[in-house]
Amino acid sequence: MDKSLRTTATVNCACGQVSVKAIGTPITCVVCYCDDCQEGARQIQSLPHAVSILEPDGGTAYLVYRKDRVTCLKGTSLLRNHKIREDSATNRVIATCCNSAMFLNFNDGKHWVDLYRSRCQGNVVPVQMRICTKFKPDGRTIPTDVPHYSRYPMSLLMKLLLAKAAMLLHQ
Repeated sequence: MDKSLRTTATVNCACGQVSVKAIGTPITCVVCYCDDCQEGARQIQSLPHAVSILEPDGGTAYLVYRKDRVTCLKGTSLLRNHKIREDSATNRVIATCCNSAMFLNFNDGKHWVDLYRSRCQGNVVPVQMRICTKFKPDGRTIPTDVPHYSRYPMSLLMKLLLAKAAMLLHQ
């Protein structure tokens, strides 16, 4: 990623009681259209006082950061994992104070955290790719502003692999 996109991303819940910070350059910024991201967004948005996290085209936008670059600044005790299925390794983490979607993390050892882009404050990194587009909602049109892929593209997998190597090398 371009060094000019180096940033500090702050994700705040709607009521301000929870704040999460990510430092450095994000691995990437994606919009995902997979069935799980759509269902997770629908479930979270159905909670009392929750705000929408779905994009108008039905995708969910994330800033992807290395796990070692993400910290909770305040409100840790208010964070709760939400799973769309009991056996899922994916945790959609919400702030229970106002049911704001904050980020995704994983129980299966993945080395990254996906911050909900819609919750990010300040100069937010632009979307770089759209993934799992074969699952887009019927009747929705996917913008052509960035590359889009029907599944997980090799370029995304390479970015994740390189991020893991950098993390292991403490870079």
